[in-house]
Amino acid sequence: MTVARDRNEPVRLTKIYTRGGDAGQTSLGDGSRVSKLDPRIRAYGIVDELNSQLGAVLANEELPEVLRAPLARVQNQLFDVGADFSVPWDGPDDRLRATQAMIDGLEALCDEHNAELPELRSFVLPGGTTAASQLHVARTVARRAELASLEADVNPLARVYLNRVSDLLFVFSRRANQLAGSDEPLWRPGA
Repeated sequence: MTVARDRNEPVRLTKIYTRGGDAGQTSLGDGSRVSKLDPRIRAYGIVDELNSQLGAVLANEELPEVLRAPLARVQNQLFDVGADFSVPWDGPDDRLRATQAMIDGLEALCDEHNAELPELRSFVLPGGTTAASQLHVARTVARRAELASLEADVNPLARVYLNRVSDLLFVFSRRANQLAGSDEPLWRPGA
């Protein structure tokens, strides 16, 4: 007996493999089929990779508590970005999920945490604590996802969101080092 899915239940998977992609094709959110080499598939695959990197960051016990809830929210919002990338872009419509409010929220977090940091007078090298280093890795994956999205016809707000995520991860990497009392690795010309 199959039980109807509750409207608030986003998905119900009873079988993980479908064999539908075995020939190099996959379905988009509107049901159309495209090659797995399609730029939008690459873009949301990198968004998935970014989400996995954030999962590793959140699993790190040395991550400062003040950074956990915002990162968990970003992790959830990345599903919305991936969903937007899986829907062919024909202009704004009610299926799209990335919003200006999400972008504004990231900017507010950047401003709030950056205000606690010393002014930058050099380029920052990825490093310091393990948490800060992991945040830098996630930042570079966010940049790659944003670049991949430029090759696809996708919701422009989702693309801007990824740009702000990379900014936030940079600020959070600096904050992770600061909150741990770790010196920030800085670039030294000619070193």
